Amino acid sequence: MFKFKSKWLLPLALILAAVLVLAGCNNTTTVSTTQTTSPVTTTQTSVSTVTTTTQVLVGSFKIIGSNTITPLSSIWAENFMKTNQKVNIAVSGPGSGAGIAALIDGTTDICQASRAIKTTEIDQAKTKGVIIYEIQVATDALSVVVNPANPINELTFAQLSAIYTNQITNWKELGGNDAPIVVLSRDSNSGTFAYFLEDVIQMPGLPTADKTLQYGGKVLMLPSTEEGVSQVAGNANAIFYSGLGYVSDDVKTIAVKKTANDASVKPTVDTALNNTYPISRPLFYYTNGAPSGVIKAYIDYCLSPEGQQEVLTAGFVPLAK
Repeated sequence: MFKFKSKWLLPLALILAAVLVLAGCNNTTTVSTTQTTSPVTTTQTSVSTVTTTTQVLVGSFKIIGSNTITPLSSIWAENFMKTNQKVNIAVSGPGSGAGIAALIDGTTDICQASRAIKTTEIDQAKTKGVIIYEIQVATDALSVVVNPANPINELTFAQLSAIYTNQITNWKELGGNDAPIVVLSRDSNSGTFAYFLEDVIQMPGLPTADKTLQYGGKVLMLPSTEEGVSQVAGNANAIFYSGLGYVSDDVKTIAVKKTANDASVKPTVDTALNNTYPISRPLFYYTNGAPSGVIKAYIDYCLSPEGQQEVLTAGFVPLAK
């Protein structure tokens, strides 16, 4: 009996072993992987599901400075906060000088300026450990404006200089009405005040250049660009200068030429971009060192195609068209 059973048990054992080997070959192995798409997104992968999380910008910061740039910064800030609802941006425009002082004192995160920062201001910043970082965000065609009833249509640098130094005091001296010229200017804390003085009144690069020239004692200093444009709109004898973004149908822009032999050019986006308008100027943001985090994200938006389109919407000149 024992021998009979053993003859069949051995083949049966071999068959069972083969079955077990074949069964082992049908097991599967699952491999999970993780993919990173960009610095601002993280992707987590499991065996059965994929979840993508977008980094949310959080923070608050201040922009202080140029009254000229304030409308543009306000548009940028509003749009940026709509997209990034956990970001808060406060914008105010007491003037470029005040903004630069605030940056040096550490009371603002971004200074907006309608003039380049001065060497003395950079040196002052260094003494307080502030490293000035400059970013051009737009361009402006500084516009000389008069009342639409004023027959004057063009002026040279020499004539503008004479008006603002009170050497010419009546419109009839320029071929206009027999009426005193009401000369309006921004106050001395304004970057536009400094730019107009140094680049127009003092006539740099011209045979008549004179760095000693200053605003005349009868020039009325105003705290805001809005007020200057408003006063010109209501006074047939007034003259003022403003950022292109502030020009309205209630005032008339004057064509400007450096000398009497030059072609006169009106301030527009196109004439500022092609450098034919002689009073074009860059508009700046200044930060303490290279911007990072939420401030960098905001400035990147300002310089993006979408942000630069808003420059046009605000009436200013984008970096490129």
